[in-house]
Amino acid sequence: MTELTRKRPEFRNINAFKDLTTYRLPPAGWVSILHRASGGLMFVLLPLIVWLFDTSVSSELSFDRFTAAFAVGVGFVPGWLFKLAVLSIIWAYLHHLIAGIRHLYMDARHAVSKEFGKSSAIVTLVLSIGLTVVLGAKLFGLY
Repeated sequence: MTELTRKRPEFRNINAFKDLTTYRLPPAGWVSILHRASGGLMFVLLPLIVWLFDTSVSSELSFDRFTAAFAVGVGFVPGWLFKLAVLSIIWAYLHHLIAGIRHLYMDARHAVSKEFGKSSAIVTLVLSIGLTVVLGAKLFGLY
């Protein structure tokens, strides 16, 4: 049997515990799912984003409160958890932006092939995670 005539497996009754744990999603699938998740995360955290922007630009007193939120926290939320929430916003923005550019490029150039989809998905994942690590190190004061 050649590569083209080989019969592919059929999944009719998928068992979520048995079948989904052994299924290997390709990089393009991960990027697609994470693109939707990052958009949802940014939407859910939009009130925090608006508060961050408003507090940082309103006045000197509010900017001091803004910087104190990162150092000691806000109310019952400790500073490290606040930084972690901001880090998740940074990742969501970067991943959504890079994956969106990838999708726009693929749509504009009609670059829809399995090879380009895989390579551009890996580049998207590496760039978004790499930039998040760099900005996260800055956020947590490592440089």
